[in-house]
Amino acid sequence: MAWNEPGNNGGRDKDPWGNNNRGGRDQGPPDLDEVFSKLSRKFGGFLGNKKGPSTGGSVAGLGAIAVLATAVWGFSGFYTIGEAERGVVLRFGKFYEMVDPGLNWKPTFIDEVTPVNVQAIRSLRSSGLMLTKDENVLKVEMDVQYRVAEPQKYLFSVSNADDSLRQATDSALRAVIGDSTMDEALTTGRQVIRSNTQEAIDSIIQKYDMGLLVVDVNFQSARPPEAVKDAFDDAIAAREDEERFVREAEAYSNDILPKATGRAERIKKEAEGYSERVINGALGEVAQFEKLLPQYMAAKEVTRNRLYLETMERVYANTSKVMVDSKSSGNLLYLPLDKLVNPTQQKTQPASSSSSVNYDIELEKVETAPVSAAPRGETGRQGRY
Repeated sequence: MAWNEPGNNGGRDKDPWGNNNRGGRDQGPPDLDEVFSKLSRKFGGFLGNKKGPSTGGSVAGLGAIAVLATAVWGFSGFYTIGEAERGVVLRFGKFYEMVDPGLNWKPTFIDEVTPVNVQAIRSLRSSGLMLTKDENVLKVEMDVQYRVAEPQKYLFSVSNADDSLRQATDSALRAVIGDSTMDEALTTGRQVIRSNTQEAIDSIIQKYDMGLLVVDVNFQSARPPEAVKDAFDDAIAAREDEERFVREAEAYSNDILPKATGRAERIKKEAEGYSERVINGALGEVAQFEKLLPQYMAAKEVTRNRLYLETMERVYANTSKVMVDSKSSGNLLYLPLDKLVNPTQQKTQPASSSSSVNYDIELEKVETAPVSAAPRGETGRQGRY
């Protein structure tokens, strides 16, 4: 029953502070000294002092409370920073220091620690319809991968570093696409757009001091609006076919040119070899002639006859025909009938054997010629082959 209800004697028997109101006078709230005195007596009883309130018991109880509170406060200050994290310590709301990974301690209610992961690779995607340099509309998508490099700047340089990076990526991408043509964005200029976008994002991050590091920028896709998508697909297919034909032609060229170069080099080497062989042969003949000239000047007739015989030897070395002078019909000639009957073997024999046979015929003819019949000044040669 509430204190102010009618069944409680009009609320005069008990007030909300727990005091009886029967004396006919109102009492206010209890005194704070009385409250502390009651608490001291209770804690004194817990500590073994049951004789009543005393000043020593109150002091001992308050000391125990203080020690217990200090222990709880001290143990509550231990915390752990992960291996991939760094702790940002704020003392009374102001940056104080950076904490490395491991077990650390902070004064509770004084310092506040915020762990920040500095190794995790984060990702954000930027996309939208953008206008190119040649006034064409493209839907561009780009993915940015980044991580936290400086936790203090990441937390306090800007209000929201991740959202700021998203806005910076969108702004940089629109600026780069606005300086590029549609063909570059769709085909050949994708790598240039990617690198230019990354440079623009890095410039914005350094300007605003966000504490972030862009790891990579991936240019996902760039496609025209759906209304003209078919026409653009045909154009892209034609460019791809052109590039494919160019690559095939280059491959064919790379296959043919080395062969042609090798063949030309071989012919060139053969020509050089033939030239050297002919030149060396000519030089040898000249040297031979220079050595023969003194012999010819010393004995012209003998040298002339020897040269004639050697020439005839080379001429008739590979022939089966025998020429006999009619004036020397009385001379005895030796004819190699076995070799004349089989001319095929004669051709296959070495030139030295044929030349030796003809030379034997000549020598035999010279030996059997009558010496007395030859006039003075004439040679002993009676016939020519």
